[in-house]
Amino acid sequence: MSQATLKESLTKTIEHLTANPAEANVLFRANTKLEENVRCSATVRDFPPMYIDEPPTLGGKDSSYSPVEIVLVALGSCQEIMYSAYAAVMGIELKTVEVDVKGYLDLQGLFGMGENIPPGFKNIKFETRLESDASDEEIAGLIKMVESHCPVLDILLTKQDVKGSVSLNGKELSH
Repeated sequence: MSQATLKESLTKTIEHLTANPAEANVLFRANTKLEENVRCSATVRDFPPMYIDEPPTLGGKDSSYSPVEIVLVALGSCQEIMYSAYAAVMGIELKTVEVDVKGYLDLQGLFGMGENIPPGFKNIKFETRLESDASDEEIAGLIKMVESHCPVLDILLTKQDVKGSVSLNGKELSH
């Protein structure tokens, strides 16, 4: 898709949402299933299943990405998508967009080996590399738009309202 086609597509969506703000609320879904040991499958929309696994040190066969790696992939790819989208809308040509994401996790938290050690990332760092002939001012505006509107970055930075339930043999359990 060319930058002009991308801009046209996004502009039409923006115009539609401006006229129909109630249609801005959408639902994203994923279904996951434990396949074997720590290997899982995930399905989204009508795409073929994606598999998730762990490295051998965490009981897996190292056959695919781990869940925490998928979080890092989600952040990097969302940043790249946002750069592409906003650059198209703002009329900025980007030659290259690459994001290197690192997540620092203390395995003691995962294994419950310290009450003050969280099981998730202690911190995440990302480095974005852009190549463009645009001015520093244009790129600064692009960066501001991307980092203030990237959904995955927002999810990671903002406390989310997450609720879950567990059922056993079809009966919901209280926990």
